Amino acid sequence: MFKAATIALSLGLGALLITPPLLAQSPPAPHPQGHQPGQQPSHQPGHHMHGHHPAEGATGTPTLPGQDAFGAIAEVVRLLEADAETDWSRVDLERLRQHLIDMNEVVLRSEVKASQVPGGLAMDITGSPRTARAIRAMVAPHAVELDRMSEWSARTAPIPNGLRLTVAARAAEDTKTVARIRGLGFIGLLVQGGHHGPHHLAMAKGEALPGHRH
Repeated sequence: MFKAATIALSLGLGALLITPPLLAQSPPAPHPQGHQPGQQPSHQPGHHMHGHHPAEGATGTPTLPGQDAFGAIAEVVRLLEADAETDWSRVDLERLRQHLIDMNEVVLRSEVKASQVPGGLAMDITGSPRTARAIRAMVAPHAVELDRMSEWSARTAPIPNGLRLTVAARAAEDTKTVARIRGLGFIGLLVQGGHHGPHHLAMAKGEALPGHRH
């Protein structure tokens, strides 16, 4: 009998030693739906927590055209299509495209040598045969626009492979305007005036532009 009791006691102790590891291997109780360990339960089931909106903005569309001339033409086309009076039989977008090509040649590929003259600046703008054609087509009419401004005068003269643009203050003693002309230089003077946009639209409409060779 004593031997039987000893065997029973041994079996009981063995069960106690084996049971805890077995219990540790049991899967944890499932969490309520939508609630993960370490998170506080949502107060309103089915609603995302504040600040977590993964779907917002995920289906946006790019707005940049990727190329400046493309964007300029696209803008003009939108204006033409929005105008009920557009005469589509006269629209000439190729004319505008060629002008934008000239702008690219003049802005990016021309060479400019500037020198100070009394009251302002003289700029020799030259380039390859293709760039020289663009210089003559674009700078000469722009000088006409500059000359219409009250604070300075502008003129051009042909030179080999391009044009010479001279801009001077109308009043030689106007030192502030003289300094402004010299500070702007060729590219700064080229962007003066608000005629570029209207000219582009007029070109696309097939309208005549005095002084322009396009």
